[in-house]
Formats: sequence, structure tokens, C-alpha cells
Amino acid sequence: KIKDTDWQLKGLNTKNVNFKKLENKVVFVSFWATWCSPCIAEMPSMQKLYNDYKDKVEFVFITTDYYSDINPFLKKNNYTFEVYRPDAGYPDFFNITTIPRTFLIDKQGNVIIDESGAANWNSNVVRRTLERLLE
Repeated sequence: KIKDTDWQLKGLNTKNVNFKKLENKVVFVSFWATWCSPCIAEMPSMQKLYNDYKDKVEFVFITTDYYSDINPFLKKNNYTFEVYRPDAGYPDFFNITTIPRTFLIDKQGNVIIDESGAANWNSNVVRRTLERLLE
């Protein structure tokens, strides 16, 4: 469960966060990179979801790319979601072997969605799932 994950993330365009501080919140986690075509393909749908849920859901976009690559990428595409870099490797909780990899985690720390590969994150199914988790 996420609540057992003590993991420090450096905020690029936001404050730093420790995963432990995300307990009791709905969390959307995306592992991605600026050079990853499937990541790039799903980003517009993630931005739309972020626009509508940023005040209710914790969005954590994680990359190991260099800041010099991330900033121009975000600016060019008008992405406003919060981006983080890990202080150290990925915790066992995530076991990332491929990107994009996206998780939706409920308030109890349970993984509700674990998706490898590009997806439409602005779908009615995802929105209904978020609404249910936020109840």
C-alpha cells in the first residue's frame, strides 16, 4: 500500500513531496518521459483530467528526465500538471519496468488501476472511477 511508501520526490514546478504525505488521498501517479512516444500520446488526456480534478486528486507525474528537457516540453505543450523527479530509485511498491505506467490509488492506499502503455485518461470510465473514489 502507498501508505507504507516513504519516498521523497523533488518537485520541478511545485514543492517537494514525500509519498507518505499522500495517505488518505486519491492519488494519480504517472511514470513517463519526454522521449517516450506512448507517454506523449496520452499526455493531452491527462492534462484534461488534471484540469478538472487537480483540486480533489493528488496528481504525481514522475520522470527521470533532465530538468533541461522537462521544462521546454511542458511549456511547448502547455502542460500545467505537477512534475517530480525521484530522489532515489523507485520503491518496490511500483516495480516500474516500462513506461508509460500509470496508477490510480484510493484513499486507503489500494491500487485501483495499474496500466502499462498509453491510455485515454479523460474517458468516462476513468472519471466515474474518480468520482466513486472521491465519495
